Amino acid sequence: MSAATPTSMSTPTSMSTSTVHTRTCHLCEANCGVLVELDGADIISIKGDPDHVLSRGHICPKATAIADLQTDPDRLRRPVKKTADGWQEIDWDTAFQEIGARYAALGRPQSALYIGNPTAHNYSVGTQMRGLKKALGVRAVYSASTLDQIPHQLVQMWMYGHNALFPIPDIDRTTHMLIVGGNPLASNGSVWTVPDVKRRIQDLQERGGRLTVVDPRRTETAKIADAHHFIRPGTDPAFFLALLKAADEAGLIDPGRIAPMLDGDWPDILARVRSFDMGRLAGHCGVAEDAIRALAADLAGPEPTIVYGRIGVSTQRWGTLNLWLIQLLNIAFGNLDVPGGVMFSTPAIDIAGSAGRGTYDRFRSRIGDHPECIGEFPTATLADEILTPDESGGDGQVRTLVTIAGNPVLSAPGGERLDAALDSLDLMVSVDMYVSETARHADYILPPCGPLQKDHYPLVLGPLAVRNYACYSPPLLPMGEDELSDWEIVARLAEALGGTANRKTPRETLDAGLRHGPHGLTLEAVEAAPHGIDLGPHEPRLPDRLATPDKRIHTAPPLCLEDLARFRAELATAGDPATLLLIGRRHVRSNNSWLHNSKRLVKGPDRCTVMMHPDDARARNIGEGAAVEVAS
Repeated sequence: MSAATPTSMSTPTSMSTSTVHTRTCHLCEANCGVLVELDGADIISIKGDPDHVLSRGHICPKATAIADLQTDPDRLRRPVKKTADGWQEIDWDTAFQEIGARYAALGRPQSALYIGNPTAHNYSVGTQMRGLKKALGVRAVYSASTLDQIPHQLVQMWMYGHNALFPIPDIDRTTHMLIVGGNPLASNGSVWTVPDVKRRIQDLQERGGRLTVVDPRRTETAKIADAHHFIRPGTDPAFFLALLKAADEAGLIDPGRIAPMLDGDWPDILARVRSFDMGRLAGHCGVAEDAIRALAADLAGPEPTIVYGRIGVSTQRWGTLNLWLIQLLNIAFGNLDVPGGVMFSTPAIDIAGSAGRGTYDRFRSRIGDHPECIGEFPTATLADEILTPDESGGDGQVRTLVTIAGNPVLSAPGGERLDAALDSLDLMVSVDMYVSETARHADYILPPCGPLQKDHYPLVLGPLAVRNYACYSPPLLPMGEDELSDWEIVARLAEALGGTANRKTPRETLDAGLRHGPHGLTLEAVEAAPHGIDLGPHEPRLPDRLATPDKRIHTAPPLCLEDLARFRAELATAGDPATLLLIGRRHVRSNNSWLHNSKRLVKGPDRCTVMMHPDDARARNIGEGAAVEVAS
């Protein structure tokens, strides 16, 4: 197998030997277009591409880190294996032969596969994942998804029939957007590919629209919003239910054109909402009742509006309940599948049009009896699966682990326990550019080439974009003789473990996907448009887009109703929390745990800080700059 030959659309700069190449920044969900100036293999500059169809010249500090990753002297260039004397470089053939031999000698033990966040930004490695799963014999994988957006996917699967049918906020045509637990000015959009989001918010405000943010912290996004309401962490269901109840009491609920597509459970949902006490809901979440009623009246008005929630409402105990209630709000206000509301995309490659709609509870985990969820088990349980012997006398205990582009020791809950567990494995292989906090436990580390030596297409994140578009980036630098791309490593690893690799190259797979997509494109056509192809705004697509068997929206998933009952019981007895509650924080200069080797991103003041309300700090005799310990 061989990587694609580098090609690019380049322009010589005046009075120099350098050339400027178009590229997509792959480091976060925004997928901004950039211009990379090269002088041979030397990176002169990375700037925003003003002609990119989606990002329009926007760039954030992370894009400049591509140069740091490409040229980092700490980045591994060749496979290494752990010895008594430390890491030893070996050649690729030896690495795969030794891994295969050790795995076979273990008698094909119970294995686990952890897939890190960067794989969502790397279409090519995804083409080989099925072969690796089969070679390892894993039924479910562990990944960053269970720490992040699985509640989104579950609710979408239950309500719309496919886990990848993300309702996308149409901010460019809305009149009022409500953001709960999201901070797109720091994240550049999350589960929502929306580069240049600050200018899009300003455009909304300049045309007379409004942005409202509900968040426990005055975030970067809250600072430029028209209104910001503080909310008590973890009480979001009360706020969403109060919005629904306020709209219902004012006679403002009207699903509009999608009403015939709702199943027969819709009236029962409204009846359940009416049974909650408005004062109790408002008091629990800490948002004033009159503010909730005014907000409901505005969102349920005749003009299109949006309710959007992200990581703050997803990564908590009520995550699935929150995402379900958000869908109900957009339905109740008549803003599902309408311009300016939340819409379904028509991407060049339609993942949600595939047969794999998603699964739930086909089987259970050995530890904790957790249901399989879209082919995954909770990453938080991986350490226990490694450390706990199989009491039945079987071979269920995980003894072999492969990690791909992930660092769960640093990014997953219980990282200290996982850190200790990894040393007990019989065999661990990491596909990683670095000896990270996780990969340092591996017996073998297989490093891919640098980021500018591989191509890019937004296969996973393009369908979540604020507009339909297609954009392909060829590799800008050639591969060295001793270098492999991620997909080649995964393919050869699968074969070494006794499996079968996908014999199609990623480019062939990508071209086939484009040809069979709704726009009938080809890779050649997309590659010929270096700034991307604008495929237009989202248009109403229901009921054709629904993947439920009856082509109706299933408004009352049973497990969501169970969660609603559980929340009702807790609400009846809830009081003020006895301890402080910790929430997460986004920063535009970071992306999970894999950019801390970029000096330009980590420079400046220490960002490992706790932000605390002054009243809470004074009550605990904590002053500015003091050291505090956080326990979970």
